[in-house]
Amino acid sequence: MTEVTSRPITMAQVAQYAGVSQASVSRVLNGVATVDPAIVAKVNRAVAALNYSPSEAARSLVRGSSHTIALLVPGFTGSKEDFAPLLDPIAEHGIEPIAIDLPGQYESAGPDDEDAHLPEPLGEVVAELIGDLSDNGRQVLLLGHSYGGLVARGAVLAGAEITGLTLMDTGPGELPPGRRRGVIDIGDPLLREQGVAAAQVLREQMDAADPGWADKSAELREFLRTRFLRTSAASLLGMGEGLRREPDRVAKLARALRMRDAPCLVVCGASDDAWPVAIQRDMAERLDADFAVVPDAAHSPNTENPDDLVATLLATWHAWLNG
Repeated sequence: MTEVTSRPITMAQVAQYAGVSQASVSRVLNGVATVDPAIVAKVNRAVAALNYSPSEAARSLVRGSSHTIALLVPGFTGSKEDFAPLLDPIAEHGIEPIAIDLPGQYESAGPDDEDAHLPEPLGEVVAELIGDLSDNGRQVLLLGHSYGGLVARGAVLAGAEITGLTLMDTGPGELPPGRRRGVIDIGDPLLREQGVAAAQVLREQMDAADPGWADKSAELREFLRTRFLRTSAASLLGMGEGLRREPDRVAKLARALRMRDAPCLVVCGASDDAWPVAIQRDMAERLDADFAVVPDAAHSPNTENPDDLVATLLATWHAWLNG
């Protein structure tokens, strides 16, 4: 006589019952404080009604037995150090974080050709890296911040095999008019005519006018200065050009994600001053992606409010991995 057993309830079934996304279910189960109370109530009712309990796969993430990498790609003038506040919390949940410099940034050599630093060719570089990382069967969660989001998009369009894509404080295409776009417009000719050192002097003058600059430690200000000076002119010029003329490739990215059955999260600081929150929300809708806003953060929630950002990332990534 064959014993018949019922299959365990999945997070996807809980989400369907509650009428919310899997990421929302995971955020509620992980106690993320910023979830709408109405969503919390819906999820809790669904969990009780379905008698749901987290899967063994979910528990393995906490025990550290998952074979998953989070590849973190920085933005314009950034580097791997931008993700320092995220590394330990991500690792503690069984996902191995790997933060990188893009070619030409800070401690990484890069080509002298400015066009090699545009999103498409850099995306091909990142796609190749993802291929190397996933050769032994490991899953790769790809996150791109700001310009790194455009590069991460380029990696997916170049065929990168990813388990999920996170676009953080980035947009559908070129940087809209505003202060950040203006800085690039002013800095480009100065950088071409007088070099990186002259551009850094301009940065210091603009930073001095920022009320928050004085709150940064002397050590951090010196690091930011050193990092900029060690970033190649070709990298700065190429990325700056990319930020001023990258086309909208959201429809193409949406098709690529559907073909790979790869989920997507768009997340941004509540006061992002690069791509407006409304533009990023619209991009998420066009991608059929989850969308989250990190409170008390602007363009860099990874340093401005890492706790809430990590909670959002882990809840979403757990939902993807358990789906």
